[in-house]
Amino acid sequence: MSELEVAVIPVTPLEQNCTVLWDGGSGKGFVVDPGGDVPRIRAFVEENGITIERILLTHGHVDHAAGADELRAALGVEIVGPDERDRFLLDNLERDAAMFGLSGARNVTPDRWLEEGDEIAVGPCRLTVLHCPGHTPGHVVFVDKERRLALVGDVLFKGSIGRTDFPYGDHEALVASVREKLWPLGDDIAFICGHGPPSTFGEERASNPFVGMHA
Repeated sequence: MSELEVAVIPVTPLEQNCTVLWDGGSGKGFVVDPGGDVPRIRAFVEENGITIERILLTHGHVDHAAGADELRAALGVEIVGPDERDRFLLDNLERDAAMFGLSGARNVTPDRWLEEGDEIAVGPCRLTVLHCPGHTPGHVVFVDKERRLALVGDVLFKGSIGRTDFPYGDHEALVASVREKLWPLGDDIAFICGHGPPSTFGEERASNPFVGMHA
C-alpha cells in the first residue's frame, strides 16, 4: 500500500477544510471540497509536485464547492459528486456567495453525480461512497476502508454534527446517517471533516453529545 500524504488547506472566511490527498511516490492525488481561494490550492499543488486526477465534492454548500469550477478549468480534471439531490445548491453558488460576501464563486455542474455504494479509484485511494443526508439532501461521505480514513464533509465534527436548521435540513436523517452508516465501519476510522480538527469514529461514538452513545 503506497504512502498517503494529506494536507488540509482552510479556505474562505468560513475556514472550510479543503483537503488534498496524494501518493507520496507517484504524486498522483485529488482535491476534496475546493470552496474558494483557488490560487492558494493551486500553489500548494504545484509546490509539492502533485498531479491532481479528480476533484471530489461532499455536498453543494458554497464554502465547499464555490471554487470547484475554477479549479476544474485550471487543472483540466473532472468533478465527481455529490449526490444529484444537491443540484439546487450547486446551481446557486454565485447567489449564495453574494449573501456571504464571498467573491470568485461559480455555479457548477459535476461531470459525474454519485450514489450510495459507488466506488472511486482516485490517486492512491479506493473510495466507497455513502449517501449521508441531513445537512444537505445530497451529502456524501468518502471512505477509504483499506487506510481506515473517511472524508465526512459537514456530516460529523469533533464534538458536534452539521447544521440542520436550513429549510432542507433534517436532524433525524443526519443522526441516522452517522449512527447507521458511519459507526458500523469501525471505531478505528479517522476522519477529516469540513471544519475544525480531525477525530475518530470511536472518539465521537463515545463522547459526541449529538450522536454518541450517551446522546
